Parts: sequence; structure tokens; C-alpha cells
Amino acid sequence: MRAVTWHGRRNVSVDTVPDPQIKEPTDAIIRVTSTNICGSDLHLYEVLGAFMSPGDILGHEAMGVVEEVGDQVDQLAVGDRVVIPFNISCGHCFMCGHGLQSQCETTQNRDQGTGAALFGYSKLYGEVAGGQAEYLRVPQANYTHIKVPAEGSDDRFVYLSDVLPTAWQGLEYAEVPDDGTLVVLGLGPIGSMACRIAAHRNRHRVIGVDLVADRLDRARPYCDDVIDLRSGDLVERVLAQTDGRGADAVIDAVGMEAHGSPVAEFAQTAAGYLPSPVGRAVMRNAGVDRLAALHTAVELVRRGGTISLSGVYGGAADPLNMMVLFDKQIQLRMGQANVKRWVPDIMPLLTDDDPLGVDTFATHRLPLSAAPQAYDTFQKKADGMIKVVLKP
Repeated sequence: MRAVTWHGRRNVSVDTVPDPQIKEPTDAIIRVTSTNICGSDLHLYEVLGAFMSPGDILGHEAMGVVEEVGDQVDQLAVGDRVVIPFNISCGHCFMCGHGLQSQCETTQNRDQGTGAALFGYSKLYGEVAGGQAEYLRVPQANYTHIKVPAEGSDDRFVYLSDVLPTAWQGLEYAEVPDDGTLVVLGLGPIGSMACRIAAHRNRHRVIGVDLVADRLDRARPYCDDVIDLRSGDLVERVLAQTDGRGADAVIDAVGMEAHGSPVAEFAQTAAGYLPSPVGRAVMRNAGVDRLAALHTAVELVRRGGTISLSGVYGGAADPLNMMVLFDKQIQLRMGQANVKRWVPDIMPLLTDDDPLGVDTFATHRLPLSAAPQAYDTFQKKADGMIKVVLKP
């Protein structure tokens, strides 16, 4: 089969690799019909390469049709149309029972000290082959799937794999009071979708923040205000709209590669050029994130407010101003999205009325063969690229 494979920093290609096989009786094989490039994939493309191996198959947002099931899979049948959550979970352990599927005890990577295994996401999360491919092996398939109707375009459902539940959880964790103000930092796929969900609920004042004109324009219909970070008056404008207190909640949808953190950017870049074993040690013990977005969130949120982190962070030595966090009595909530927890809430919105605009959410639909150029364009925030759907 053809698959998108990692070969080094900013170096991916589409290669012919062996077809996946059933390895465990709880596995299934799906034929991928749509698979996306996620902003989190860019972390592997850029700064987390030390945890990758040449030839690793990328991708954790896929859907398709079941081709084969293992002997112990009784919740799926050949021909079922399914979306595959990005986290692999069993559905019956303590964590899954508490709606924390991203911490599944069956697939936890205890040797790495990390949570549930993820598709296509490095040694840190199980080194499971990803979904940017023609076929995908799905472990724990009885639970690690979302059945969707046979009719309707893939665009209607594919974002259940990550974008929709991640944005939904970000908003739930933000706990914005009715008539409160929410600031969304970063209007990439997750931030943009969080704005759409908040607008659909119509209970909050939403302010979107970014520094890319295309992203600001795209979010504008779903926000009460959008602010260009480059304008230099972000804090003043938010304070002016919140009686001088600051926002009730801030969603940080940027993460570890925020603009405006030159020292951390240099450190990340340097670590990316080290031999993998050394680079892994550096990231594990001395890695720092570009914290400009998080520092901005701390500045924008009111005293007693909430910061919800949806952007991925991976630093082990991040400097945080704990005095300010403590003094302002800020609540922090974060973590990988627990996909299956939120699907029952989201599915009723994936109707022909399309209130969240999922049918037109992709900015680019490309063949799988175009993935290398798409990664480059997406990383550069060029050509208006915000969400890419690949077709194997």
C-alpha cells in the first residue's frame, strides 16, 4: 500500500509499504477513504523528530470501511463505515469508565510514562502505524471506532477523529459562564472549530486571536471580535470588552510552537538536529516549549478565570510564573481529547443543516501523493491552508 512516512526533520514522503495485517484477535483493518493532516502532525514534522524512526507512518485522523476483523471483534462487521478516534482505548478499564479514554490503562505506554497509545504519533505514544495510508490496522477495534451512516460525504464525519472532540473538550474545560467572554488563541483547525461550537451554543462572547489574515477572516463569522496579534493592542482590546477584568476563559489552541518565543524556538531547533537518542534525552529532561501563547492566556484571563489548553505541549522544563497563576487564582485544565466521551454530544450536530460547517471545513482536498508538499505548505501557513483532507 501507499503511505505517508517520516524520514527526518521536515522530510516526509509517500512510499510503498507492506499492507497491515491482523496481529491480535481484537484488531480490525480498514480501507481508508479520507485522512487528514493535523496541526499536531506538524510537531512531528518539526520539533519531536527525536521520538520518530525513519519509515514511521504518520496520521491520526482517518475514516474508512472495515475490510477485516479479528476473531474477538464482535462490534464491527466487514463493510461498516467508521471513523477512527486518534486515541486507542479499550472501553472497559477504570480510565475509560471515567470518560478518560486518552488515559486508557490497557494501551497506556508505561515505558514512556505517557497515556493511551495514539495512531501515528511516535515512540512516546506506542509507535502505532498511522492513518495517512491506504489501509490502517486498528487495535482494540471493538471500542476504538465510531460507526457512521453509510450516506453522507466523508467531510461530514471525518472530524470526529480529532478536531471536533478536541475543540468540544477545550470548550467544556473552559467552563465559560453564560454571557461570559471567551478568548480563543490560535485559529487553526482546533481554535477555528472551537469558535464555531461556541457560536452555535450562542451563550458567550467569543474573541478570536491569530496573526494569519486568512485564519482571522475564516473565524470572523463565528466571533464577536477577531484580533490580529500583530496589532500590539490585544490586552487593551480584551480588557476594554470585559470591564477591565479580562476574559472569563481562554482556550490556548496554539501549543508548543507559539510565535514570539525566540529562545525556546532556538532550543527546539537545536534539539531537532541532535542524534535521536541525545535529542530524546534533551526533550525529556531539558525540553522547553514556546510559551508565548500560554503567557498571553495568563495575561488575558480574569482573576478566578479558566485557561483550557488544547494545544500540545511537551516540554519537561517549562518556566511558568507560578506566583501569577496562584495570585490570580487561575484554573488550568488540559489534556488529549477523550474522543469517545464527546461523540454522543457531537453526533446530533452532524446533520444536513450542518450548524458547525463541517462540510466546508477543509481548505484543501488533495490526493495522498500530495502529502509532502501539503506538509510544507501547512507548516509555513501558506496558501490559506488550515485543514487538509487527503484521499488515498
